Amino acid sequence: MESTVTTEPAEKRQAPPRPGYGQLLRTRGAWTFLVPGFAARQPFAMLTISIVLLVRHTTGSYGAAGAAAAVTGVSMALCAPYGGRLADRYGQRAVLLPGVVVHAVAALGLTALALSHAPLWALFAAAVPTGASVPQVGPMVRARWGVRLQGSPLMSTAAAFESVTDELTFVVGPLLATALCTTVTPSAGLVTEALLTLVGGLLFAAQRGTQPSVDAHAADEHARVPHTSALRVPGVRVLIVTFLGIGAVFGGMQVSLAAFTESIGEPGLNGVLYGVFAAGNMLSGFVCGAIAWRASPRRRLAVGYAGLALTASALWTAHSLPLLAGLGLLVGVCIAPALITGYTLVESLVPAGARTEAFTWLTGAVALGQAAAVTVAGQLEDRLWGGAGFLVPMAGTVPALATLLLLRSRLVPRPLNRTVARGVGHRAPVAVD
Repeated sequence: MESTVTTEPAEKRQAPPRPGYGQLLRTRGAWTFLVPGFAARQPFAMLTISIVLLVRHTTGSYGAAGAAAAVTGVSMALCAPYGGRLADRYGQRAVLLPGVVVHAVAALGLTALALSHAPLWALFAAAVPTGASVPQVGPMVRARWGVRLQGSPLMSTAAAFESVTDELTFVVGPLLATALCTTVTPSAGLVTEALLTLVGGLLFAAQRGTQPSVDAHAADEHARVPHTSALRVPGVRVLIVTFLGIGAVFGGMQVSLAAFTESIGEPGLNGVLYGVFAAGNMLSGFVCGAIAWRASPRRRLAVGYAGLALTASALWTAHSLPLLAGLGLLVGVCIAPALITGYTLVESLVPAGARTEAFTWLTGAVALGQAAAVTVAGQLEDRLWGGAGFLVPMAGTVPALATLLLLRSRLVPRPLNRTVARGVGHRAPVAVD
């Protein structure tokens, strides 16, 4: 009797069911930082499209609108990693409090300049601090999960949940900004973005009990991987290139959908088409985050990104609303696996002390790709035929796919890093950034 009891359930004990989202969300104190954190994450998704729609309205040029948004995106991409380092060193609250105030003031200043028909150089000057001060709340939320779930099997579920939340941010932000700009006033998107950043950021910073201890984190970083930069990890550089391509899809879609719906005399359909794209993104994100995959993250990234490049390459051929909506849905479905798998690979490639920086490099890469895409797509829409901006997602994803396939061996953790990553991710009580 004892032999049957110990041998038959052994396999089940070796492969326990993965903890679900419901169990994760019942973690004590989780909602105190999740709700304000979600509001404070919206700037990344709302900012570009809000600037494009506002500046396009005041100047009449998608090229000028894309250039202004690009300055913001470049500033965000360059400053995001340093914001992550400052949060690691001085604490999240110390970085967030001044940061959200600066961002709100800069965004409202940019709005006022655009509405007063200020010259383009003035818009660029205001766009720099607007982008540079975007709070990096996503990596901060990941770090707080690490504080709440030290050594818990829920850590892998939390990583998936955060990737899904990023997807939901990409869905809600642009939809909200587009709806406000097209139905209320062209400046409503940027004003709302500034207010969400200020209120959400202040409420998030007020949750002192869930933020990582600065002293403990610094001691752990010094003991494990002193003076290590995430950029020194080869796999991170490969992921940066792939995320640049994802940013090109977001930027190219935002500008080109707006131009397409305006060209057919139905600007209100911009939100509908982007909603279809976003719905595929969100649905795919929830499914990917809930599945306990058997395929390795490296293989999933290659397959998912190949699907993204293929569908994005077909966008420029769509000349009707139904076809464009169908292709947009497929592109959205393919984006989520690539993003989620990319963030998952960071957990195994990067030591804990450099993980916050790694996450901000990836979010910065999306912002940079988005900035370049809105600039190029805006110029193509102004100078070539309507819908030429849809070439940009193809131009961004195809080279990124080639880079990913050629350098995919760099996405395998090195032996030394593999031990650290597994310990941090599943056993050792260390805060995950």
